[in-house]
Amino acid sequence: MELLPRSPSEFGSARYWDRFFRQRGQRPFEWYGAFPELCPVLHKYVRPRDKVLVVGCGNSELSEQMYDVGMCEDIVNIDISDAVIRQMQERSGSTRPKMSYLLMDMLQMDFPDAHFQVVLDKGTLDALLTDEEEATLAKVDQMFAEISRVLQVGGRYLCVSLAQAHVLKKAVEYFSREGWVVRVHQVASSRDEQQFVLPVFVYVMTKFRKIPGSAPQILEICPEEQDKPMRVESAERLVAAVKDRQHYALLCSQISKSPCSEQVSLDLCDKESGKPRYTLHVVDSPSVKPSRDNHFAIFIIPQGRETEWLFGTEEGRRQLAASAGFGRLLTVALHREQHYEGMAGIQAELSGKVMELAPPGLPARQQVPFLSVGGDIGVRTVRHCDSSPLSGEYVVEDVKGDGSCYFRRLIFLRNRNVVQSEARLLAPTPLPGQKKRRKDKKKPSPAEPPGAIDKSYLCCEHHKAMVAGLCLLGGPDALPGELAVLVVGLGGGSLPLFVHDYFSQARVAVVEIDPSMLEVATHWFGFSQGDRMQVHVSDGLDYVAKLAAEGTISRSIPAQYDAVMFDVDSKDLKVGMSCPPPAFVEKPFLQKVKSILKPEGVFVLNLVCRDARLKESVLATLRDVFPLLYARRIEGEVNEILFCQPSPEGRREPAELGARARALEGALRQPGRPWDSSYVLADMLQAVHIL
Repeated sequence: MELLPRSPSEFGSARYWDRFFRQRGQRPFEWYGAFPELCPVLHKYVRPRDKVLVVGCGNSELSEQMYDVGMCEDIVNIDISDAVIRQMQERSGSTRPKMSYLLMDMLQMDFPDAHFQVVLDKGTLDALLTDEEEATLAKVDQMFAEISRVLQVGGRYLCVSLAQAHVLKKAVEYFSREGWVVRVHQVASSRDEQQFVLPVFVYVMTKFRKIPGSAPQILEICPEEQDKPMRVESAERLVAAVKDRQHYALLCSQISKSPCSEQVSLDLCDKESGKPRYTLHVVDSPSVKPSRDNHFAIFIIPQGRETEWLFGTEEGRRQLAASAGFGRLLTVALHREQHYEGMAGIQAELSGKVMELAPPGLPARQQVPFLSVGGDIGVRTVRHCDSSPLSGEYVVEDVKGDGSCYFRRLIFLRNRNVVQSEARLLAPTPLPGQKKRRKDKKKPSPAEPPGAIDKSYLCCEHHKAMVAGLCLLGGPDALPGELAVLVVGLGGGSLPLFVHDYFSQARVAVVEIDPSMLEVATHWFGFSQGDRMQVHVSDGLDYVAKLAAEGTISRSIPAQYDAVMFDVDSKDLKVGMSCPPPAFVEKPFLQKVKSILKPEGVFVLNLVCRDARLKESVLATLRDVFPLLYARRIEGEVNEILFCQPSPEGRREPAELGARARALEGALRQPGRPWDSSYVLADMLQAVHIL
């Protein structure tokens, strides 16, 4: 039996619907949205004494169920199909005396003006607005005009819809232009028996008198998990918000039926501000053999640790899921702009939502564990927020790392998952005569002032490798003594500070394009200038070009350097290379860099490039300019440190590099000078290979 129309236009044909209902018989046909699901929304907008018009009623049980539960009895149902009107009159005529069924076209209704308090439409607009042809849009305008005519001021047009973008946009634009208040509810579905993958929505259009001039639009969306509506600024934004919820429903449906071949990422936003509150990653581990208790778990990433390799990369999360021993692990990252009421509060907030992302085969009523490191949500204290024209918005924050250590970080919010600079904080030192805090006293608040910056500790592995590369300097039997070092890119200043403090005869020049970063480094990361440390606020491209052209800028700045270090990020996120900017690795500029290096000097480059072709092109250009090129990959990161030398005569084999690194470390480790015991220079050069 063929019930589907031959073309979308037949949805507006009385002949088609007569044939449809004759062939279907007495069985009720519900497009979507069962009464128990729609009832909570309808109950808000339909009062017992309202006079209700149902347009395009078909043989749906909706009107009968509203009548039977006492929601409303004065209900008029209309349809263009004579067959279905006769059927419904026979079915309800004697048992529901106050409800009527009339054969009528909703485009030309016989009712007087302002006759109803509610017009209810379940799927009728969706059936009519099948395309955006001129004739179709004219019919929809006629439908809306008739609904507007028969509704009283203050009356509600309730439209149950799947909210296709063109349908929702048309309804919102028409009624908001007429001065009506438009609110869109998402209907909470019974997911076990859900007929449609896409969620059902109810548009609630409330009629107001049209005010002359340009009255502000009132557009709202009310997601299924909350009663309080959220205001949106435009029809486009409302359509986008609905589309987000449709995509989420499709995602939930997809991953509830089959394992994810790739990691799925999504943001859950704050209900008030609309800003991301949680970032979720769904990680499936096919290697885990399922049992009753290891199907699904939630892992809360401690605040401030979301950038670590284990939590911030696909491979890291894959390892985390495998080691946790669950078939599906849902990792949850917490956002710095949000406030959280501890692990119990997060669990209460997320418990309903995360179950929508449960894997197939999860036993009914299975308790899903919430996991974390150390059982808490970590500590994050934002110390400073600002914005600069060059770097955009940024924050300086203190976070608790693994164990009892605290770290200070600089984060550029345009790339919030990357730590721009990091320094370890020293434990606060009691003042002379100050007693230590008793164990039974209240613990210090995270907002209390932290200790000073630990300048002996290099947090970033790529900084450790860059410093280790300085053992390439000096003769066959000599270590570097007096050094002239140029660092392009200041950040928090930990790299130039370490070189300055541990190479006691080094003169360090730093070039930083953003004056805001100099302020951040000085005020928040313990950076300072002096006789052997100078910062020049300038574009690194211009500074190097000027050095190459003039030979010198001042007496304190040499014409040639023992080492030039590039640790400068790219502001253009569209390029597949985030460090350095592409202009810094173009051949003419690299030749200028070579010209300011001493013949036995070294150019150290932090390269972060995810584009394989672009990376190969950069390496080829470097080989063209520098005859000797070493590379050191940073394990678990995209960074690759390149050591480039102007002369092939300085080539050193791995065994010699290791010996020189051990000798250099011995020279740098002076009595009374702190040294991070985990920092072994020779280890940094163990994986170096010549390109």
